[in-house]
Amino acid sequence: MNGARPGTKYSAAMRQARPLEDGRRFRILFVCTGNICRSPIAERFLCRALGPGSAVVVGSAGTQAVEGAPMSPHSVRVLTRMGADAEGFAARPLTTRMLVEADLVLTATGTHRAQVVSRYPQASRRVFTIVEFGLLSEAVISRASSASAVFRHRDPVRRAHALVEEARGRRGLVQVEDPDVPDPFRRSAWAYRRAARRIAGALWAPATLLTGTVTPPPRPMAGRW
Repeated sequence: MNGARPGTKYSAAMRQARPLEDGRRFRILFVCTGNICRSPIAERFLCRALGPGSAVVVGSAGTQAVEGAPMSPHSVRVLTRMGADAEGFAARPLTTRMLVEADLVLTATGTHRAQVVSRYPQASRRVFTIVEFGLLSEAVISRASSASAVFRHRDPVRRAHALVEEARGRRGLVQVEDPDVPDPFRRSAWAYRRAARRIAGALWAPATLLTGTVTPPPRPMAGRW
């Protein structure tokens, strides 16, 4: 997951968050197709929510990505309006090693999830779509005993593992009617804003649980970005 390219100092800082004293980290990998629209938006948005120095390391990759491709201009503008930073990003093709190293894989669509599981079946229990994981995390927050099972861990790595375990236990119990984030590639600025709002809305609950924020932050608004 640490595939920072030469000259991308900021990207390296984002993807290689400072570990705990014992060196432990929890790795989240976002996956879409080209790694220039949806997964970079998710990566940088969650990085902003987690804050600097987090032991939760966030990265992204694409099933058909071109190595080193820049983020799409519309994605850059959307991230800027969201208060996140798109500086120094470079696309990365998805590799099996990334899946082996990831503790949690969040995909843009169900098709991407199937591709990930087909490529590395051992990851199936820790692969969700972004929207699915968001809804499962909301279910965790809504049940006091489940939220407590996550929040009781002061250690951010243990807290993250607890979140995945609680979310996984709700698969099949939470209805996910539309698990996909539509692809805005080569579409209008509005399509990018729509995708970004869906991503931000889905990541609200996971970010709350990952940061151990007992008082949840405001949900992302549907206003214009």
